Amino acid sequence: MHEICADSCALFLDVDGTLVDIQPTPNDVFAADGLVSTLQDLMVRLNGALAIVSGRRIEEIDRILSPIHPIAAGVHGVEMRRAENGTIETGEPTFSHSLLRALQNLKDASPGIVIETKYAAVSVHYRQAPEMRAWLEDNLRRLISAHHQDMELGQGRMVFEIIPRGTSKGRAVRDLMRLPLFAERIPIMIGDDSPDLSAVHTATEMGGYGLTVAGEFFAKEVSYFNGPAHVRSWLRDFSRQSHVILP
Repeated sequence: MHEICADSCALFLDVDGTLVDIQPTPNDVFAADGLVSTLQDLMVRLNGALAIVSGRRIEEIDRILSPIHPIAAGVHGVEMRRAENGTIETGEPTFSHSLLRALQNLKDASPGIVIETKYAAVSVHYRQAPEMRAWLEDNLRRLISAHHQDMELGQGRMVFEIIPRGTSKGRAVRDLMRLPLFAERIPIMIGDDSPDLSAVHTATEMGGYGLTVAGEFFAKEVSYFNGPAHVRSWLRDFSRQSHVILP
């Protein structure tokens, strides 16, 4: 275990399954009591060196964490906001109309599937139809191959994500660490599923820490946190203590 000065850290935080509890649909997600005030305290404590790194669009992150608008990487880094309350930078839309039509046809044939379009990416949720997982993955890979060679398929918790090839949360963390607010700090990334792995590894490679949250992807035996409530409690303590203990 390592004891480090809390003021020397930079925090990178996933949203769903990390800061907030998983809900039946993406629109059902909400911030638990006290979360926003904890993040506000941390933003002051860290002199702004806190960023949200999510598969969600930044406008959706802002809805959940209202009224704050922190530094953020949305859609795995396709969208970036490099300053608190700053403008949102977006990549170019990359989806062909034929792929979008094919995805809609897939949804129509699959009761319980929820499709979430994110400007330059698409999330296909199957939480309400878990038995469709294998069939859905096969069809999504076929559609990407047929309609869009520049996209790739990723998987989160009960969701497949079609994102621009080469996009990752790890790349977003590395990009944000170049900002003056984050430079020379120790990065700490907290995430709960497969898309967070690249950011977890990046934080470690940069001399920091990648901490995982138990759930549908990480087992409790290999996770630092046992769920989002544990993360929220840890962050609250972090905001009040001069030093933090890390593995």
